[in-house]
Amino acid sequence: METPAADIPRRRSLPYAALLVVMVSVQFGAALSKQLFPVLGVERATFLRQAFGALLLAMVLRPWRLRIRTGDWPALLAYSVTLGGMNLSFYLALARIPLGITVALEFMGPLGLAVALSHRRIDLLWVALAAVGLLLLLPLHPHGPALDPIGVLFALTAAAFWAAYTLIARRIGRTIGTGLIGVAMPIAALLILPLAASQPGSITLTPQLAIAALAMALFSSALPYPLEMIALAGMPVRVYGILTSLEPALGTLMGLAVLRELPSAQQLAGIAAIIVASLGAAALDA
Repeated sequence: METPAADIPRRRSLPYAALLVVMVSVQFGAALSKQLFPVLGVERATFLRQAFGALLLAMVLRPWRLRIRTGDWPALLAYSVTLGGMNLSFYLALARIPLGITVALEFMGPLGLAVALSHRRIDLLWVALAAVGLLLLLPLHPHGPALDPIGVLFALTAAAFWAAYTLIARRIGRTIGTGLIGVAMPIAALLILPLAASQPGSITLTPQLAIAALAMALFSSALPYPLEMIALAGMPVRVYGILTSLEPALGTLMGLAVLRELPSAQQLAGIAAIIVASLGAAALDA
């Protein structure tokens, strides 16, 4: 049966709509997470995001149906470590510096990876522009905008984890398939559990707090991953890279709208430089 002509534009727009929801969901989930840090603590919030996210994703991906060979386990464990490390480092940074700046610094990971895997001369321009953006964001100037250096370090650590996560995902995703995240996320939660358990203080998981933690997991993990599969399946990788390069801008807007975080003019210029560098690298990526 042929697809009605009226449905063709709708089907073509679905991946783009899915990606828009992914980007908004991830940034809103990050803003919601930051609001929970004073109650849960960063390590506990990271664990609950991973654990609740794993439960929600299991309903969709059914990871128990995957056939994982013995030889795949080392790469799967490495993938789980990078996933947990990326999320924990991002939250540790987010607890100390604004959302938009955290996202921009984390984007240095995929940007650096894209440039490292390419050998075009024009990529030197994007490296230089990203370096300018990084210098504008780093608290190196005595009269520049104040920014917690530990938070910056954690954001750059998240960037390194993101680059490693991408490389490992490319390798293992071909053998295990799209349900990979459904196996990796509970493993990541178990890896973070000792840190969450050793965090000082105690919390009482009230129904209200459980709902908030569930919403954090839904918007940060469970909703984005399946929709991202729809987006990647329906648009060229280059277009996907261009559109996701706008996430630091969206993170800045979400930080302003939800968290009342307003970066300085210098910081906005740094975020803009990293966005343009990421856009340039993605636009020319073959």
